[in-house]
Amino acid sequence: MAATESLGGRILAAALCLPGLAEPAHADGAPDQGLIAFKYLDYLDYQPGRERVRIRAPSLHLLLPLSSRWALGATAIHDAISGASPAFHTRAISQLQDERHAADLTLTRFFDDASLGLTAAYSNEADYRSRGLALSGSWSTEDRNRSWSAGLGLSKDVINPVTRLVVDEKKRVLDWTLGLTQVLNPRQVLQLTLGHNRARGYLNDPYKVSHERPRARHATRLLLRFNQHLEDGGQTLRWSLRHYQDSYGVRAQTAGLEFVQPLPWSFSLTPSLRLHNQRRAAFYVEVDPEAAPFATQPPEDWLQFSLDQRLSSFGARTLGLKLAWQPTPDWTADVKLEHYAQRGDWYLGSGSTGLAPFAARSWQVGLSRSF
Repeated sequence: MAATESLGGRILAAALCLPGLAEPAHADGAPDQGLIAFKYLDYLDYQPGRERVRIRAPSLHLLLPLSSRWALGATAIHDAISGASPAFHTRAISQLQDERHAADLTLTRFFDDASLGLTAAYSNEADYRSRGLALSGSWSTEDRNRSWSAGLGLSKDVINPVTRLVVDEKKRVLDWTLGLTQVLNPRQVLQLTLGHNRARGYLNDPYKVSHERPRARHATRLLLRFNQHLEDGGQTLRWSLRHYQDSYGVRAQTAGLEFVQPLPWSFSLTPSLRLHNQRRAAFYVEVDPEAAPFATQPPEDWLQFSLDQRLSSFGARTLGLKLAWQPTPDWTADVKLEHYAQRGDWYLGSGSTGLAPFAARSWQVGLSRSF
């Protein structure tokens, strides 16, 4: 969650489930059908008495099998961002409005027990441009019960904020992932993924005051997923555990749970719950109540400091509900609703104080067809 990342990019990457640059391809054979999928996301976050950021984002994904060994995938997104964002902690609010255009293209070569993919990605908005390349692959045992995956991605970004605080600042990100997927039995699958990210360059947020981050950030993440199919009723239970830590001093744990319930007439319903716990960055400046309504000043001997509440200590909860319909093997439609809430006193420990409660809601509709 680097400060100079596009806000829309951070939200869309999760909400639209787009593949990351270093995400691996899968060694399960080239697709024998094409796929076209459309999604639309509407996101709004808010604090008591005021709305903040609103994002509306349509996306289109296309997958084309070129032969029995090759496939081509492409995704395009346009998102419009408007509203207001806090300049420090959650107090001073500054207006914002922007549009982003993003696309990626992936060419994948399939082998008998492996695959290799090359991805190129591009994103552009008024104050931020990003380009990236990635190489990813996977390979499986002959019985397909175990597979390994690996990915390596590099992105180069240029930042030109409308504040003109900086001009043509650069950021470089190198990201790698390693993964293992194990079929335990016909009803249970376990997946373990390790990833590491190294960012260098301009990592500040030019739209926030009293803000000076280090020009390097290293982050490691570990994700464990487990899927359990319940044979009697056809339900599926999915749970996940994620650990994150970085050189800023941030430590975070996220637990997720989903339950897929089949319904009559080819419908399915999936409620979900995510719990998040994050420890603050080492240079996060806690709110001084006596400074309000002005920004709290960092200690004079601090070389790095931030009043960005995203780097505070907090707990968060996300409730979700997804309804899917597959009337034929070729058509799928779905709608998903989520509500997110964040509080300093939900942190398991001594959370950050002086921050206004933060919440967000999103809804997303999707339609896809195989051909």
